[in-house]
Amino acid sequence: MKIVILSQKASLYSTRRLKEAGEARGHEVHVIDYLRCYMNITAHKPQVIYQGKPLSEVDAVIPRIGASQTFYGTAVVRQFEMIGVFTANESQAISRSRDKLRCLQILAREGIGLPVTGFAHSTKDIEGLIDTVGGAPLVIKLLEGTQGIGVVLAETYQAAKSVIEAFRGLDANILVQEFIKEAGGMDIRCLVVGEKVIAAMKRQGAPGEFRSNLHRGGTAAKIKLTPEERSTAVRAAKAMGLRVSGVDILRSNHGPVVMEVNSSPGLEGIEAATDIDVAGKIVEFLEKNAKNNTSRDRIKY
Repeated sequence: MKIVILSQKASLYSTRRLKEAGEARGHEVHVIDYLRCYMNITAHKPQVIYQGKPLSEVDAVIPRIGASQTFYGTAVVRQFEMIGVFTANESQAISRSRDKLRCLQILAREGIGLPVTGFAHSTKDIEGLIDTVGGAPLVIKLLEGTQGIGVVLAETYQAAKSVIEAFRGLDANILVQEFIKEAGGMDIRCLVVGEKVIAAMKRQGAPGEFRSNLHRGGTAAKIKLTPEERSTAVRAAKAMGLRVSGVDILRSNHGPVVMEVNSSPGLEGIEAATDIDVAGKIVEFLEKNAKNNTSRDRIKY
């Protein structure tokens, strides 16, 4: 197969591993900077053009779209879909997962466990918003934040009110969520490919840090999932329409709750923690599905 990886940097671990895995299985793999792609949008012969040449005879695309470039990146993915190329994740699913509010609303509609979450516009409704999630301590999240940036733990009512007022004063959209104290700064990253969890790791936050992101000093280790956690991860990925995803779960007193569904999960931490060839399993998924590219995103919201 001819596989295109859409990534801004060929040197990134995940991009490099996917390229290595594809080539090891005998495929022709190209890393393309999607920001340098431009498009000929026409009904008769749509094209994706890179460095002046149309990208032709592509069998599959693996999108590795940065959060800050979602709009243009998904436009490129959508153009490949117009041409009839199989994509590891479709453009609509990527857009859906990047909108944290929309993501949580979709998961809630599907009956998937979530932390109690509130969303409001006016600062006049702060008191009611805080009450909605059970009061302090609570977590405040910027909708546009990634890798733990823009996530604040407010331990008192007054602290929560001050942070919410500050964010809204900057016209920043935020979510307010209950604080799952019993998780102890630990979450679980499930790597879902197709309809199967192929790898899972627990991420433990650094001492004194409630965020478990590896970028913030957290540590990772292999973990055995319960059947309910495995089912929750697969259902969450399916609800978002994602074929390849990282589903982040917390263990709460009322069962597993989903924090986020990531359409471009990093591979370095989970491959190191589990010793599983995740990149190879993603390429294997493409091999099984690219030639029968009959699926279309049918999620209505």
